Amino acid sequence: MLWVGGQVTIGYVVAPVLFASLDRMTAGSVAAQLFRIEGIAGVLFGVLLLMLCNGLSRRGVVAYRRLRWLLVGMLACVLIGYFALQPFMNALRIQAMSAGMDVGSSPYASRFGMLHGVSSLFYLIESLLGIALVWLLPAHGLQARPADDAAR
Repeated sequence: MLWVGGQVTIGYVVAPVLFASLDRMTAGSVAAQLFRIEGIAGVLFGVLLLMLCNGLSRRGVVAYRRLRWLLVGMLACVLIGYFALQPFMNALRIQAMSAGMDVGSSPYASRFGMLHGVSSLFYLIESLLGIALVWLLPAHGLQARPADDAAR
């Protein structure tokens, strides 16, 4: 819940407020730092939760078997967004800043916009998977069920 709550708060509350309150260059720098922190936290939470789900599944808690796939999807979105797309976006931002301009008014604007759109799509998918994960968390205890009960 911490992972999903932090992600939703940063991506859909804090970042829009930053861009509404600050100039684009400052807001972009602050948002990039927040998304970096969220990306690292996402990797840590994702790996830990995946290990927890695997352990509970091995103990016979069947409800956590399906949650593993949601976690794998969320972790894949974080890894693609943070390790594949963000470095390119940061490089374009740095190139624009070294030329003394905002990335939005630089020659790199279209490439940055395309990468930002793809990154936003992965962030949305990760958010939806996270909401589904929280929604599907078992509300009952962690009691093991026999395998034949799980098939029903």
